[in-house]
Amino acid sequence: MQEKGTISIHTENIFPIIKKFLYSDNEIFLRELVSNAVDAVQKVKRLSSMGQYSGEIGEGRVEVAFDAEKKTITISDNGLGMTADEIKKYINQIAFSGATEFLEKFKDAKDANELIGKFGLGFYSAFMVADTVEINTLSYQEGAAPARWICDGSTEFEISEGDRTERGTDIILHINAESQEFLDKWKLQEILDKYCKFLPIPVKYGTKTESEEDGVDDEGKPKRKEFEVDNIINNTTPIWTKPPSELNDEDYLNFYRELYPMSEDPLFWIHLNVDFPFNLTGVLYFPKVKQDMDLQRNKIKLFSRQVFITDEVKDVVPEFLMLLHGVLDSPDIPLNVSRSFLQADSNVKKINTYVTRKVADKLSELYKNDRKGYEAKWTDIGMFVKYGMISEEKFYDKAKDFALLSNTKKEYFTLNEYREKVQGMQTDKDGTVVYIYATDPAKQDSFIQSAGKKDYDVLVMDSPIDSHFISQLERKLDKTSLKRVDADVADKLIDKDEKISLVLSDEDKDKVKGIFEKAITNSHMKIEVEALSPGEFPVTVTMDEFMRRMKDMAKLGGGMSFYGAMPDSYKVAINGNHKLMDKILKADEGLQAQLAKQAFDLAMLSQGMLTGAELTEFVSRSIELI
Repeated sequence: MQEKGTISIHTENIFPIIKKFLYSDNEIFLRELVSNAVDAVQKVKRLSSMGQYSGEIGEGRVEVAFDAEKKTITISDNGLGMTADEIKKYINQIAFSGATEFLEKFKDAKDANELIGKFGLGFYSAFMVADTVEINTLSYQEGAAPARWICDGSTEFEISEGDRTERGTDIILHINAESQEFLDKWKLQEILDKYCKFLPIPVKYGTKTESEEDGVDDEGKPKRKEFEVDNIINNTTPIWTKPPSELNDEDYLNFYRELYPMSEDPLFWIHLNVDFPFNLTGVLYFPKVKQDMDLQRNKIKLFSRQVFITDEVKDVVPEFLMLLHGVLDSPDIPLNVSRSFLQADSNVKKINTYVTRKVADKLSELYKNDRKGYEAKWTDIGMFVKYGMISEEKFYDKAKDFALLSNTKKEYFTLNEYREKVQGMQTDKDGTVVYIYATDPAKQDSFIQSAGKKDYDVLVMDSPIDSHFISQLERKLDKTSLKRVDADVADKLIDKDEKISLVLSDEDKDKVKGIFEKAITNSHMKIEVEALSPGEFPVTVTMDEFMRRMKDMAKLGGGMSFYGAMPDSYKVAINGNHKLMDKILKADEGLQAQLAKQAFDLAMLSQGMLTGAELTEFVSRSIELI
């Protein structure tokens, strides 16, 4: 029996169009064909379990083999198989009405996944890499004859009697000249590892050879091609397919090491398992978040029925959860998913909300069950929690009860606890509670110590995201403001309307100001003589909180280019009540200049702002004064 025909598309050859459009994503041909083979095996098992197939099932398997000499890749299974009529029905009639309609629609497709998904082109992805494609198949149906289909990439095909003796299908790809890279053992291994590592049916991979002997086997059947199989390349039962009750900590850690071989062990994890109103399983791990958030992203892998889809999941999970690692698997997300589908699909939106809630619940549980253990992990998870609070309103509502603030004494407080701690000492004349923070405790130590003398507490806000978190706290917390510890002298950080008298007369005040104005040549330094505590430093250099924030936002591209273009402007507070001022007033003119410059340089040094020639000059002057 032999039959020739034309594939039912109402125009000339469509395959060059498919090949050209999909070329940049051509490796997904293997995902498509192996997934089809797995489906075929699963379906025959299902028919058997339903009593609709009484034949021997055997162990389900899929085999991928290549022959570099013959330039073929073969995907075989022992699944349902097809009859000649089914080949005509499922292979020859592409799942759209015609190429004219296809050409009209495909111009709007964003990527290969969308094209394949929208037009049912899974099998035809074979023509992305092959000049000729063969199908050798034998249906599970009793009395079915083996069938062979061959197509050279034109709209013409040939169906004849096949030689397959076992139920199932071989898809043989004759690789084209542009796709020879796929005849490399390691290239194929890489693609299989990417897309097929956790498929539910064993996938064997190796090289294909002809049998050396002619004739028939012991049962009188013609000898078939044999596989030299290296190994089974997939784990058919990854942990997300198992109930949590069957797993222990080591199982979760081993799976994490399998996914991310070079990473540190995670802090903890969440096992997801929901079947209504959508289907979702998976395991999300909390890694030790480093300061560079960009290095952490795109580590969540999205699967559909254990077939890898993508690791770009920002439409499936909220932006801040991109810092997590792990896997999500949902049959409700099609294998050939497109970005536009993810953005519009209602199930994806529900998954997004569900995952956010589960993450918040897990963090809340850890906080309530083991406060000390939770505090120990805060250095690693704090940036993640803050990121979530900034970017997701619903997450903020839950996280405000387990988010922690830490101070320079390494003490931890919830938002409510911290307000209770500081409101007695740190409330200004208008009833606003002022939180004081340091971004670099080592560099800002002199300011921290000055604040400590006034019994002020100082928070540590040193992560890349804290500038945004500070702004959010001011928006969310009632009558609360935050000031960096070096935004002003300690006496002025919190305006309590407490007046300190200046011991200098007006005349001496003017003299001191004049001496310092001569000694400080930087025009961006605004000099003021102030009445401060005698124990404060003689000179302090600060930048106003508002101005510094605007400049920080400009650096981050926050639309504050006007402030970014402005030169740094500092305030120089001269402590008129410090005993050094009396010494300066009594010194001769030369020594006055030296002492004023020395006091100013010390203030600059405490801010880490004294460098280069000015630092060398300061050292030389210090030696001379000693």
